[in-house]
Amino acid sequence: MNTDTLQAALADYFAPWVQALALKVESFTAESVLLRLPQGDQLSRVGGMLCGQAMMAAADSAMVLALINHFGEFRPCTTVQFSSSFLKPLSAQDALIEAKVVRAGKALAFGEIDIRGARDGKSVCRASTTYALL
Repeated sequence: MNTDTLQAALADYFAPWVQALALKVESFTAESVLLRLPQGDQLSRVGGMLCGQAMMAAADSAMVLALINHFGEFRPCTTVQFSSSFLKPLSAQDALIEAKVVRAGKALAFGEIDIRGARDGKSVCRASTTYALL
């Protein structure tokens, strides 16, 4: 696996509106993938805060990339459960989304996601996910 393969997966497997988020694969390890979500007016709400909908779309996308990395290839999947906690607003900086595969079996995969400020490193959202592997 390499960052170019993971970056290409965003164009190959994701809807155009997800691609419009301009997510960039920053790095990956055996257990996780790190994406950057650029800050911009189209993703911000009043006061310049990154909207929760953009964070959730980025988190879900990051987890799918983490599964691609884990399995070494794309496997069709669907989100079964997604639980998030917003810890504080994110303003005036890009977001870093780190998705980790906690466990992946034959039928289900479980993951955890941390979203933090790219400049200050402070966590702004935590999420847990479950995916059905099809």
